Amino acid sequence: MKRLSIASCGRREFLRRAALLAVAAGLPGCKTHDSVLNFYNWSNYIDPDTIPTFEHEFGAKVNYDNFSSQDILTAKMRIGVFGYDLVVATDYKIAKMCKAGLIEPLDLSKIPNVKNLYPRFRSGPWDPGNLYSIPWQWGTTGIGYNQKMVDKADSWDVMWDPRYAGAISMLDEARDAIGVTLMSLGLDGNSLRPDDLREAQRKLIAQRPLLKHYTSDTYIDELCSNDLALAQGWSGDVNQARSENGDIGYSIPQEGSFIWVDNLCIPKGAPHPELAHEFMNFVLRPDIGANISKFVQYASPNQAAEPYLKDLLADPTIYPPAELMRDKLVFYANLGADEDKWQEVWRQVKIG
Repeated sequence: MKRLSIASCGRREFLRRAALLAVAAGLPGCKTHDSVLNFYNWSNYIDPDTIPTFEHEFGAKVNYDNFSSQDILTAKMRIGVFGYDLVVATDYKIAKMCKAGLIEPLDLSKIPNVKNLYPRFRSGPWDPGNLYSIPWQWGTTGIGYNQKMVDKADSWDVMWDPRYAGAISMLDEARDAIGVTLMSLGLDGNSLRPDDLREAQRKLIAQRPLLKHYTSDTYIDELCSNDLALAQGWSGDVNQARSENGDIGYSIPQEGSFIWVDNLCIPKGAPHPELAHEFMNFVLRPDIGANISKFVQYASPNQAAEPYLKDLLADPTIYPPAELMRDKLVFYANLGADEDKWQEVWRQVKIG
């Protein structure tokens, strides 16, 4: 499990602790289900009531673990000794996991609520027809910033501004950190050109002395507590911080950024695939899907949840305007075997 921070934000941390205690308690169920669901998800990425409600309705026990990096998830899945029934993977990883035989095909007859998805999430380029995955949440990558410390954050170049040395964090993800650095250089955020990648590597290494650290989970609390002036982050995470600290803002820089979709999928050899299908169908219920999005502050792929999400739908940091999505946001490309080039760049950056 993710270690609970002492300097965390009050309401969100209280709810997170309550959820963990409820899971540990194993609430009695209405239905008989002689099984356990092992679920591996990002930190801070579920409504605290979701798991206890599922346990109660299905008579199941959920073991819920967190990872802090997509690269950690992939590495564990490649080892083969995994034991999870459900994982949350970002769109560009799905095709690669499928090709490597790391995830199971879905039986959509067991997930009738798939009909609740927006049409665009039934035909995503990462998994047309939802043969291997069910969308969980979607969002953007941008800059979370403290408006009392930072004048403006409308360009990625602010992440290299020495005035904020020691109060900057970047995501601990190769695709995110390298991608936006390429964009800051006026290059394709999915580039595979060796010269482009070398230029991004040099710029990231030059940034190292300015960073507090690379992190994909602690920056929420650090924005809340004013320990960071600037954080490369995901829209919902920054909005969680904003709900606790009104000085926090979120921006999509003028050079552009990424839009992404996280998905539920079943690892190869999962011990309880039937229950995994039931959980997927459960979270696609309009009320359950809406509650998750309202808590994590990410956009829902569930069209049937719209009546429950009026406030979120009106928030441009959660549901970006169509013009912004068209002109400034791109999906992560599936790099295939060429992703190794990015991983080598990332290795060099991390060792300085």
